[in-house]
Amino acid sequence: MGQIEWAMWANEQALAAGLIMLTGGIVAVAGQFKGWYFAAYAIAAGVFVCLLEYPRSKRKKGSTMERCGQKYMTAVLKVFGPLTRNYYIRAILHAALAVPAGFLLSTILGTVCLGIASGIYLLAAVRGEEWRPIEQKPRERPHMGDTIKQPPTNPPPRPPADARKKPPAEAGGQVNPITVEAE
Repeated sequence: MGQIEWAMWANEQALAAGLIMLTGGIVAVAGQFKGWYFAAYAIAAGVFVCLLEYPRSKRKKGSTMERCGQKYMTAVLKVFGPLTRNYYIRAILHAALAVPAGFLLSTILGTVCLGIASGIYLLAAVRGEEWRPIEQKPRERPHMGDTIKQPPTNPPPRPPADARKKPPAEAGGQVNPITVEAE
């Protein structure tokens, strides 16, 4: 059975938490809730968490599906080096960002989700995981002259490949394994 990569789960949880916190903040500001300054904070924190969590980390084994446009945010996260790679720092950061948004009802769901993501990031950090960027490998385009060896000689429809490559039958008919004598 394979090892669970907890950082993947934390990334998805934190991204959802950022979106939920952002939405709750917008609702509270638009509704002119009492304590709207917590909602303004939740909007800023939600945007920050979404930008931080948008790029996925490269998996240890297998392939990783990159998000659309991830390469631009990956370049920004690579600039900050260990501050963005270390999951201990992310766990503490998410826990600290979650606290002020917990004082408003419309942002409390985002707070709880971000707290859960913080716990998962802490688990990932304890297990030795860290954020690694997904590097794009340059694709080599095959040259058309190299891929087509020889054009087809017979017109379509062509028989299947295995039917075309049969050795020709020997002239003279079949060989009978039983000896036959004429009387």
